[in-house]
Amino acid sequence: MTTTRVAILGASGYTGAELVRLLSRHPNMEIAALTADRKAGQSMADVFPHLAILDLPPLTAIDEVDWNGVDAVFCALPHATTQKVIAGLPKRLKIVDLSADFRLEDPAAYEKWYGHAHAERELQKEVVYGLPEFYREKVKSARIVANTGCYVAAAIIPLIPVLEAGLADPDWIIIDAKSGVSGAGRAAKEANLFTEVSEGFHAYSVAGHRHMGEIDQELSKAAGRPVTASFTPHLLPQNRGILATTYLKGEAQAIHARLAERFAGEPFVHVLPFGRTPATRHVRGSNHCLIGVVADRQPGRTILISVLDNLVKGASGQAIQNMNLMLGLPETAGLEQLALFP
Repeated sequence: MTTTRVAILGASGYTGAELVRLLSRHPNMEIAALTADRKAGQSMADVFPHLAILDLPPLTAIDEVDWNGVDAVFCALPHATTQKVIAGLPKRLKIVDLSADFRLEDPAAYEKWYGHAHAERELQKEVVYGLPEFYREKVKSARIVANTGCYVAAAIIPLIPVLEAGLADPDWIIIDAKSGVSGAGRAAKEANLFTEVSEGFHAYSVAGHRHMGEIDQELSKAAGRPVTASFTPHLLPQNRGILATTYLKGEAQAIHARLAERFAGEPFVHVLPFGRTPATRHVRGSNHCLIGVVADRQPGRTILISVLDNLVKGASGQAIQNMNLMLGLPETAGLEQLALFP
């Protein structure tokens, strides 16, 4: 089988490093180029010592990449920087974008949530939303895929089948989600210092987190009508992991049966026996999402608990899963690793 030569744009961030870690063992992909902005000219070993044993190309500026030696691109650049970059890449390249720049299909919604106009409205029309469990066939034929947000993946993977089946009230959805600190990226921020995060737990972006637009977009499609979910993110004093606790009006046994049936053949989404709940440590370092369904003590209400690793199934692993589909490769290629425990 032909080896695909890939470039990782933004390789000096957490998701870039995770792409390198996973792709270094991919049977059908070879890392041909790595880019960074401030760290251009350095080696990955300098930036991420845990990758020092790998034979990797040096970090360069994007405009120094020889695109003749590249077949596919993972774009792990900061939000609001990717639209113009992707528009300037050769049209023959397969691209998975890990930023939020192409996730919202409506440019007006993008402007509302991100505070500035969409720079590539025409390009947006050909982008496929990258949640493989629901858009697999579209991803296979796509040139550009917008990887899901990490919070969004944890929240909507269990919710979409429930709303599609009409098993819960679309007007009563409460998503209480928690993420490890790596979800905020690697850039130095006072709020993310060890002394600011350790031994504490807090909500942030209450009633205004940008992922809400993406959640509403996908849940509205599933329900066949507008859905505005309540969503509150929290910061956990840990490196990795997302846990989303979602409260619904619906019959728990029916919801569990629907989810178990819908995900029975999925390689990375697993529904636990009824009443059992997952933990972030059960998925750390893996591309798996675990879902628990519990009946609330109030009749007719259900509690969903879903967990994933924000850097893998919430970002880089999901990106590779999408690229596998785009290239006609086995969907699980390079993603077979189990969770790290303890």
